[in-house]
Amino acid sequence: MNIIINNQDFILHQSGAVFWEKEKILLISDVHLGKVAHFRKHGIGIPNNAIFENFARLKTVLELFNPTTIVFLGDLFHSKINNEWNLFVQWTKEHSQKIILVEGNHDIISKQNYSDLNIEIFNELEIGNFLLTHHPTEKEDFFNFCGHIHPGIQLRGLGRQFLSLSCFFHKPNQLIFPAFGEFTGNSYLIPTEKDKVYAITKEGIIEVAIN
Repeated sequence: MNIIINNQDFILHQSGAVFWEKEKILLISDVHLGKVAHFRKHGIGIPNNAIFENFARLKTVLELFNPTTIVFLGDLFHSKINNEWNLFVQWTKEHSQKIILVEGNHDIISKQNYSDLNIEIFNELEIGNFLLTHHPTEKEDFFNFCGHIHPGIQLRGLGRQFLSLSCFFHKPNQLIFPAFGEFTGNSYLIPTEKDKVYAITKEGIIEVAIN
């Protein structure tokens, strides 16, 4: 789905990524690499091949948009270094894009690990009149791109049926990204009449009517 914010064109992808056309930047939040291996280490029964799902999604969006820069809006790596870090290291060696990390609360491993991969790290990043953060942040004269919350929406069907979907949650001066990663869960938000909700389905992105 294409949307316009501050006279700039952005493409919302059902993976949870956003492509900023003018800047050729791919924006991704809350990948949580390492989470599957972390869960498996603690005895939670997740199939081992789930580790590769995030990399498959990354491959899809990179081939589709061919960005020059990738900006991760925090929580790139979920835990202490485990075997998924080695997969990420190999992934970075196979791609030529500039990579930037806007730090999130789960990004606890040493910054040196990222520096060794030529990944730039920021607490927040300003590009024009856009503010890129992990936590939702309000700053005068800026539109905020952020993650952290893992937004979702619950849609009512006939009777007492509910459909729960991840979504992009668009406030007047903010776009909260869904989690890109597997096994992340959602926080279900209640939109106001000033908000827009772009829900993610298997077929693509749909704008949800706000009653």
